[in-house]
Amino acid sequence: MLNPKQCILYSGGATGTEQFFGSLAESWGIEEVNYSFEGHQVERKRGVRILTSEELAGKDVSLTYVSKLLNREYTKAPIFRKVLQSICWQVSSGDQILVVGSIQDDKTVKGGTGWGAEFAKICNKPLLVFDQPTNAWYNWQEDDWIKVVDPVISERHFTATGTRFLENNGRIAIQDMFARSFSR
Repeated sequence: MLNPKQCILYSGGATGTEQFFGSLAESWGIEEVNYSFEGHQVERKRGVRILTSEELAGKDVSLTYVSKLLNREYTKAPIFRKVLQSICWQVSSGDQILVVGSIQDDKTVKGGTGWGAEFAKICNKPLLVFDQPTNAWYNWQEDDWIKVVDPVISERHFTATGTRFLENNGRIAIQDMFARSFSR
């Protein structure tokens, strides 16, 4: 078990999954860093780290590449590019990546959350996804999702991201993971 006082959660502080992870982190005494940028709305005000234009540019990504990788079209709006860049900061900062969402038939995760999961794969970071539709955790192993029973947060520096539409089963899965991972 990890000592929560020695841990840091990296996230984006957005509504839903990130907000819930942040609230739990705070209740456990875990430090929190929520990457954001000028003009971006976040729900979590604790540990907000506003990225500069230069820092965002350092994590720039081709929207064409992301669209092709995830088999879907994304908007070319400047705000969306900044969101993707801030997700790169989140994933780069954590030693384990936790995602809540929906795994698609093509093995990607639905929505903008999918970029966090794909970037974790690209960076060879340990990746766990709670798939709300199947009510199960999955670990990415080489080229496929493997179902995992009772996973834990295993790294002191971990990243959490996911859907804005966090369901009750997702909240329970996150709470249970915290209880298995940390000692009071």
